[in-house]
Amino acid sequence: MLVATKLRRLRVTRVDLRRRKADDPPVTQREVEVILVRQLASYLTVPVFVVDAAGTLIFFNEAAEVLMSRRFEETEELTLEEWSALLQPSSPDGGPLPHHERPLVRALQDRRPSHARLLVTQQATGERLPIEVTAFPIVGQAGRDLGAVALFWTDPG
Repeated sequence: MLVATKLRRLRVTRVDLRRRKADDPPVTQREVEVILVRQLASYLTVPVFVVDAAGTLIFFNEAAEVLMSRRFEETEELTLEEWSALLQPSSPDGGPLPHHERPLVRALQDRRPSHARLLVTQQATGERLPIEVTAFPIVGQAGRDLGAVALFWTDPG
């Protein structure tokens, strides 16, 4: 039963075949890579976001559902602007956090891991939570940019 529940949570990212390049790998390979990352994220106990190369939130795990105050199945995919508006990330002192300084954005743009302490809004309570975020890019075969993964945990102080 647990396996069936986990499999239902996996969604294959839609692929626009008109935008594919001749040297792109077969669609099924891309789907498998995304499914594997999502599968791993679904088993982790810390909040995890998985974004595609455009920054669209394509999956968040059960632990992240607490932070988002909604289930992934109810939310589906969110653009970078949509999920940023929900979490309202800011610097540790509460000041604005420039877009390019957010760990997921840095992992996508720089293609290297990024880590930061910041504040986010917990949706159910509106409370500002100090968290730490580590994000790293997902690079597929032939150096393809597939997206990034972010791991969150509460900053104890």
